[in-house]
Amino acid sequence: QVQLVESGGGLVQPGGSLRLSCAASGRFSSIYGMGWYRQAPGKQRELVAAISSGGNTNYADSVKGRFTISRDNAKNTVYLQMNSLKPEDTAVYYCNASPSYSIVQGGGIYWGQGTQVTVSS
Repeated sequence: QVQLVESGGGLVQPGGSLRLSCAASGRFSSIYGMGWYRQAPGKQRELVAAISSGGNTNYADSVKGRFTISRDNAKNTVYLQMNSLKPEDTAVYYCNASPSYSIVQGGGIYWGQGTQVTVSS
């Protein structure tokens, strides 16, 4: 099993920034792909960003140019830097880790507990 623990969520005003972190442990390997999903009330969970073990990235169109995903393989940690936040970014954000980059983007296997991000004035 792989355990994922997110941190960094909170309340921020429109136009502000937040940085989410997710630390992996257990049977995690640095070759795993990692990513972030989000789920807003009444909506389906959607992929926000994914990163391969080698650093390839993919973003949802709605966050391109505003969010940046990165990872530190030495710390088994993935980050999501969120800038220029909008009210529509409000959601619970979930970290995901899976044995490959493609599996992360296809729905993922291991999940964190989620962290709330609220963008409001």
